[in-house]
Parts: sequence; structure tokens; C-alpha cells
Amino acid sequence: MSLRSSLFVVPVLAGAHFAQVTAAEAEVPNVVADMAPIHSLVAQVMGDLGEPSMLMAQGASPHGYAMRPSEAKAVQDADVVFWTGPKIEPWLEEVIEEVGQQTLSVPLATVEGATVLEVREGATFERHVHDEDEHDEDAHDHGDEDHDDHAHEAEDHDDHDHDAHDEDAHDDHDDHDHDDHAEEAHDDHDDHDHAHEGIDGHAWLDPMNARVWLGVISEELAALDAENAETYRTNAAAAQEALDVKIAEIQAEMAPLADMNFIVFHDAYNYFENRFGLSAAGSISISDATAPSPARIREIQDKVKEIGITCVFSEPQFNAGLVNTVLDGTEAKSAVIDPLGVDLTPGAAFYGEFMDELAGAFTACAED
Repeated sequence: MSLRSSLFVVPVLAGAHFAQVTAAEAEVPNVVADMAPIHSLVAQVMGDLGEPSMLMAQGASPHGYAMRPSEAKAVQDADVVFWTGPKIEPWLEEVIEEVGQQTLSVPLATVEGATVLEVREGATFERHVHDEDEHDEDAHDHGDEDHDDHAHEAEDHDDHDHDAHDEDAHDDHDDHDHDDHAEEAHDDHDDHDHAHEGIDGHAWLDPMNARVWLGVISEELAALDAENAETYRTNAAAAQEALDVKIAEIQAEMAPLADMNFIVFHDAYNYFENRFGLSAAGSISISDATAPSPARIREIQDKVKEIGITCVFSEPQFNAGLVNTVLDGTEAKSAVIDPLGVDLTPGAAFYGEFMDELAGAFTACAED
């Protein structure tokens, strides 16, 4: 993965040549986003003003990512880091605190107005009641006024002295240190922590959360770059409008699937299910980092036979043999679903395509 340098350069169409940005454009903040879904939202808000850097390699699991020195340097040099949140990325919170003292940290899953769900416990889940009225109310409660608390005065972010981060800060985060850090973070925030209790961290899978976050991103960038504040806000409003259309399309597509019985590989899709009236019957694995026990597999197999599971979802990064084991002796179908969109190209268009891909996986598996 290539991270852009702190010198912000954007392409200017002039035959086959590129030109450096003007002095005014050079004031655009140095922005980092953690992974492709968040990067896409930030890119939509920034528009033609600039391109955010994406911290993690496309498709990398956010649970226990081992950062490279160049990635730690990107955090150190950033004016702002937009990231999902400490529940899914405890290691990133620690890195920002350690090397990014002058970097504005914006953990989006914790902002006011975002939907927060608890993790579902056990191998099998009780079907939840989907409250359409609640979702309709949510759709009208995420205007710009909800983000006033997240706006910062521009002077609060002035004078970011990145030179204050001396070379020792970079040296202290070499490959060995980052590997140790990632391992410790993973041990401290193991599957019991992020899959068995507390808050479900997969909040980017609810497009209404994305709608809220677009407003937050625009206000944070407006505070950092007052000259372009209206552009950020206009871009965010346009992105929210497009997302409203996308949400309505997916709601219509998912409506016939409300009674679909399905099993997921790991419990990453609660936010998407909750938004669109779906409900998994269980998950094969506790998380994407832990193999299921034989007892858990037997429990899932019993559930498949008991309620007539229509579909069992696998994920592209993990062992399809586990899915085949669950399917053995049943008429259930198998399909691939991906909570990270690994086969999609990062960029402004990513998030809409990602939502389409998720919806398409459910539709395809429900078809005879």
C-alpha cells in the first residue's frame, strides 16, 4: 500500500502531465482514514479539494492490525485521523495517543447520533423485532444541527507543529515494536472482548451511521480549513442525499427477505441486518480471528436443521470448509459475503458499491 507524503499533490489535467497544487490548495488538511469504508466517506466530503490517505491495506482485518513504520508516520504527520472506533481498533487509539499528539482524532462510532448496537451472544441468536418507525425517525434526525457538538473552532487546530515529533517517535515504532504492540493489543482485546460482550464495533455496516458521519467529517474539516468550509458542507450534503436514495433502494430490495433464515460466518452484520429488517439465526465463528469449537459447530448444525436455514454465508478471507461442514446433510445454500469489500476499489464510490454488494449477497442467496 502506498501512503502519500505530507506534501499534498493532486493531479491537474494538462495532457499527460501533473502539476503541484496552488498555495491556497496546499492549506487543505493532511487527512488519514483507517479503512476503505471510512476512506470513501472522507473522500466524498473532500471532493476535488484533496485525497485522504488510507491507513490499512485494503481488506486487512481491523481487529489486530500490525502497523508498519510508514503507517505510524502517516498518523504522526496527519492533521486529522478519521477512524471507526476503539471497540474495533483499540490498537489505533493507542498509536494516535502515542505518536499523534498534534493529530486530531475522530473515532466516528462514538459520535452523537450514530446507532450503537450490543453484540449478540452465543452461537445462535433470537430473532429481533425490526422497528421501521424507529428507522424512519432516524432518517430525519441526522441533519447538520446534530453535528454542532462535533464542530471545532479552526483556531483549536492551528499551529500543528509536526516537527515536534522528533525522529525518536518514528524510530520507536519500527516493525518489531509494532508487531509486539499489535500482539499485545490483540491479547488485551481478544474475541471475548469484541465478540462476546459490550458494543458491536462493525458500525460502518449501517448506512444511516455513514450518513451521520458524513456530517461530522464535513464539520471537522470545515473547522480545520475555514476557507473551504462551505465546499466540505456542500459535498457532505450531496453525499447524504445520494445515500438516502441508496438506503431506500436497499430497503425495497431487502423487504421480501424479512423472513429469510440464514447463518453468517462471523457476527459482523448486525448493523446491516438491523437497518434493513433482516435477522441472522447465528454465526459459525465467534469472530474473524478465532476458529469455532466443535460444540459451537454442532449447535449451528442443529439450528440449521431445526429451522430450515436458507443460506449460510462464508467470507472470502476464511475457511470455506467450515461452511461446508455446517451445510452437510442439509439443503441450505452457500454464498459469499464480505464486511470489508475487499474486491472493490477504494475511493469516493466505494461505499455505495459496498452497500450494493452486501445487499446483492442476500438477494442472490435467497433466490432459488
